[in-house]
Formats: sequence, structure tokens, C-alpha cells
Amino acid sequence: LATAIGERNLSAIGWVILAMTVVILAYDQLMFRPLVAWADKFRMEFTSSGNEPSSWLLDLIRRTHLIHRLLVPAGWILAKAARVPIKLPSLQGALENVGLPLRAKVPSTRVGDIAWGTVVLLVTVFVVWKVVSFVSTGVTWGEVGHVFLLGFFTLLRVVVLIAIASVIWVPVGVLIGLRPALAEKMQPLAQFLAAFPANLLFPVFVVVIVRWNLNPDIWLSPLIVLGTQWYILFNVIAGASAYPNDYREAATNFQIRGWQWWKNCMLPGIFPYYITGAITASGGAWNASIVAEAVSWGKTEVVAHGLGAYIAQTTAAGDYPKIILGIAVMSLFVTLFNRLLWRPLYAYAEAKLRLD
Repeated sequence: LATAIGERNLSAIGWVILAMTVVILAYDQLMFRPLVAWADKFRMEFTSSGNEPSSWLLDLIRRTHLIHRLLVPAGWILAKAARVPIKLPSLQGALENVGLPLRAKVPSTRVGDIAWGTVVLLVTVFVVWKVVSFVSTGVTWGEVGHVFLLGFFTLLRVVVLIAIASVIWVPVGVLIGLRPALAEKMQPLAQFLAAFPANLLFPVFVVVIVRWNLNPDIWLSPLIVLGTQWYILFNVIAGASAYPNDYREAATNFQIRGWQWWKNCMLPGIFPYYITGAITASGGAWNASIVAEAVSWGKTEVVAHGLGAYIAQTTAAGDYPKIILGIAVMSLFVTLFNRLLWRPLYAYAEAKLRLD
């Protein structure tokens, strides 16, 4: 695909799209849809939703006597293997056999934690020292400040785009997840769009930006979230699908509708799933910025201001100190972003909003 884009070969790009479509449809029909239909029997609820997911492949396996005969021996072997007792001697019993008390042989857990933490700290300090020593050979302090500024530009793009994607895909995901029949129809399309490479749209964006003299800092931004926004959609669909039908019927009986339904019923129910999707989408957006902030179509190149474009350009130039600096700054931004935002939200969702 990269070669086709570099050579402006539209026919080769078309064949790539065709091959990708066939593969996506194949693993949807042959793997994911049967798994979804089979896993529906593990739903924890007292009333049935009435719309169960189905799969022609799973129905074929269940109804074909030959396939059933071939799978029964394998299932019997696996069932027997799963029931084989595995007994390992306990550490306490082994120490008692040799006449030693447990505390005399096993060090304190706290001491082990302190020792492990010390080792990790020393290794981290050594690695940071080596990285700083190498980077300082080709980078000035002014360059470091410039890279941090580019990191803030990319951070702003990621935050804004994740927020926009959330506003769009959370309602759509709930709409699809609460309707299994609709989910079956939309799943192949969503999987195709999720697997759609962002660089297939590079020619379109380059031509439009150059033709209309648009600002790359704005119009290249959608490429960052193009392939990662679907994590939000998939996880919201999973959360809505797992939402107990008992709760839905209770909300209907109490005539909870409109914003009250979203605020008190659905959003708390899907929030843990949404946080998981948003964390994944955020991390993917940082990675995607490396290819999305500097795009090309043949010899025409359009570059936005951002940390991703900095890493892409220094990688093309082979400037290893600047490459390491860019990667280190991006890692720092991602780590702080996760620690200060996503981890507290995830902990809150796990502690307060679990349905089990």
C-alpha cells in the first residue's frame, strides 16, 4: 500500500481495498459472528431480550450430523483433560517436611517488594542517564522545549478528536447494541471501517488541502482518529449488548425516558466499557499521529505542526538523537495522560458502576 501511494498507482490501491474487504468479511462470518452467537447463552439475566444473535456457521455446525460426529470426540477429550486433578505440593508443607518454619525460609513480602522496586528504580535511572547522554550529543535545550510544544499540539488534537468521536459514537453504539438484529448487519461494516488504513485517504486529503490552500493543522487532524474511533464504538456496542434486559424493562415500567434514561440508566451501564474504548482509542491516536501529521501523495507532502510529524520527519532523516527525544516525549505525554485522566476514571468505573 505504501509503495502504491508513493507511485500514485490507483489500480494497486483498488486491489488492496478489495483484498482487505474479502478478508474482513471472511473472519466476520467464520469467526466473530459464530463466537458472538455462541457466547449469548452466558448472559446473566432473568428475562430474555427476544432478539438473539445468530450465525449460519454455528447453525451449520449444530445441525450437521457429520460435523457433530467429528467434534464430539474432541469435546470429550477436552472435557476429560479439564477434569484431570493437578496437585502441586504446597510450599508450607515442603518446609515442614524438612523441619524448617515457614518464616525462616520465606522472606517478607514487603522486603521483596522493596528489593524489586529498588532494582527497577536503578535500571530506570541508568536507562534515563544513557538516553539523556545520547540525545544531548545532537539536541539542544531549545530543541527540547520545541518538542514539548509540539507534544502539546498533538495532545490538543487527541483530546478534541476523542471528545468529538465520543459525542458521535456513544449514541450510535447504544442504538446498535440494544438491537441485536441491527448489530449483526452493522458489524461487518464497522469492522471494515476499523480495518480501513488511514493512509488510503492520504491522496484525498493532500489534493484537497493543496487545491484549496487549507490549514494542515486542522484538516489533517481527522486522520489521527480515523482508525481509532472505532474502539469507542465497539466497546459501547459491547456495553449496550451486555446491559441486562431486566434493567431495561424496569426503566420501561417506571417510564424513564429522555435524558433521565441516559443519565440514570444507560450511561452508567456502559461507562466502564466506554472508558476501556476511550483509553484504547487515545493510545491509538498518539501512534496514528506519526503517520497522520505528515502525509504524502507521490512527491507532494503536507505536514502539520505536531509531535507525530516531528518523529516522522526525523525518522526519514535518520537523526537518531531527535528520534529518541520525540519518542521519549510522546511516551511521557501518554503516561501522564493515562495517570492523570484515564486511570482515575477507570478506577471510578470499576468501583461504582459495575453491574455484577
